[in-house]
Amino acid sequence: MRKKIVLGVFIVAVCSVFVYASSRDAKQKKEELFKQVGLFSDTLSIVESDYVDEVNFKNLIYGALKGMLASLDPHSQFLDPDTYNELKVDTEGKFGGLGIEITIKDGLLTVVTPIEDTPAWKAGMKAGDRIVKVENDLTRDMTLTEAVKKLRGKPGEAVKITVLRESEKKILEFKIVRDIIRIKDIKVAKILENGIGYIRLVEFRENTAADLDTVLKRLNKEGMKAVILDLRNNPGGLLDVAVDVTGKFIEKGKLVVYTQGRRPSQNLKFLARSASPVLDTPMVVLINEGSASGSEIVAGALQDYRRAIVVGIKSFGKGSVQTVIPLSDGSAIRLTTSKYYTPSGRVIHGKGVLPDIVIEEAKADTLPQSAEEIETVKPSDIFDQIEHGRPEKKPAEKDAEKTEETKDFDYKKDVQIVG
Repeated sequence: MRKKIVLGVFIVAVCSVFVYASSRDAKQKKEELFKQVGLFSDTLSIVESDYVDEVNFKNLIYGALKGMLASLDPHSQFLDPDTYNELKVDTEGKFGGLGIEITIKDGLLTVVTPIEDTPAWKAGMKAGDRIVKVENDLTRDMTLTEAVKKLRGKPGEAVKITVLRESEKKILEFKIVRDIIRIKDIKVAKILENGIGYIRLVEFRENTAADLDTVLKRLNKEGMKAVILDLRNNPGGLLDVAVDVTGKFIEKGKLVVYTQGRRPSQNLKFLARSASPVLDTPMVVLINEGSASGSEIVAGALQDYRRAIVVGIKSFGKGSVQTVIPLSDGSAIRLTTSKYYTPSGRVIHGKGVLPDIVIEEAKADTLPQSAEEIETVKPSDIFDQIEHGRPEKKPAEKDAEKTEETKDFDYKKDVQIVG
C-alpha cells in the first residue's frame, strides 16, 4: 500500500514538473512574441515619423503582412480585400486565360502543366518552364495572385511571355492569345488493341467521377481486359473527386489519402466509397512532371496498394492544403495548414510520386525555338541576365506534332504507352 502511495506521489510530481515546464515554455514563447511585436511597432513608428514622404499606415501593414506570409512558403499569402473578393466571385466565362497551372518553385514562377488543347498547350509550353517575364515585367518577387492577374485578360488579346527552359538550356519567348478555357476532363477513352483500354484524364472536376463510371462501363462492354489511366499533365482539381476516382479501383472503405497539420482538426482521412469498384482488371497509371496534386493522390494510392503499376517520370510534388481565413477588414490570409500523405505514409509535397518503371518522354522533332541557347542555366540569376539585355528573341514556334496529336490520338507514337 505504501509503495502505491509513493508511486502515486511520484507520478503527480512528474506531471507537475511537466506542466510547469510546459507553462514555462509557453511563457517564454509569449515573451519572445511580445518582444518581436515591440520591434515591429518601433520600426513602424520610426517609418511614420522619419520617412521622407508621408506614409499610409494601411499600406505599411498590408506590405508587412504580404512579406510575412510569403516568407512561410510559396502557397501562403495575404489577400487584400479586392484580391479576396476576386477569389470568392465565380468568374467562369468572364475572363480569358492561357490554360496553364502555375506555382512558385525554388523562388521562381513555374508552370506545373499546360492543360491539353488550351492556348498554352498549342503554343508549346511545357511543365517545368520558368516564367521569368510577362510582357515587360520581370516576375522576380511576383506573387501567384499577381502573376495570375497579369496572365488573365480579355479573350482574343495576346500576352507575351518569356520562359527559361532549363532542360534545353534555352530562353524562349511565346506570344499567346487568351481564350475562354473550357476543359473536357476525359479527353480519350477507347480500346487500343488486344482488349487494352485507355483513359486520358486531364483534370478532376465536379462530374469526373460520374463520367469515369460511364466510360468504364462502355469499355467493359467493348471487351476491356486491362486499363491504362493516363494522368500526364493533369494538374489536379477537386480533392473529393480525386478520392472518388481512386475509389473506382480499390475496395470500399480503404484509405485513399490523409492530411496532417499541427492541429487535430487538420488531420483528416479520405476513404474509398465506390459501391462497385473495378478490382480485377490489370492496370497501369502514366505520370510525368506535369502530374500534380489530385493526380498524385490517385497514383500514390494505387501504387501503395499495388493495384496499378505506375509508369513514366517523377510527378510534380504539389501536395499541401491551403485554408483561406477571412480577416476583420475584408482581407484574408491563405495559409498552408496541412500536407497530403499516401496510405503508406509517403509525403507528396516536394517529393512527388516516383514511378515503378521510369520511361522518359520522347522528344518531339519540332520543338519551340528561340534566337538564343544559353551555355549554363542559373535560375537564381536569370533575371539579371535578362534585365541587362540579351539578344532579341524570336517568338517560339508552335509544336506542330503536339497540336496534330491532339486532333488525332495515335498511341503507337507514345513511347510511354508502347514501351
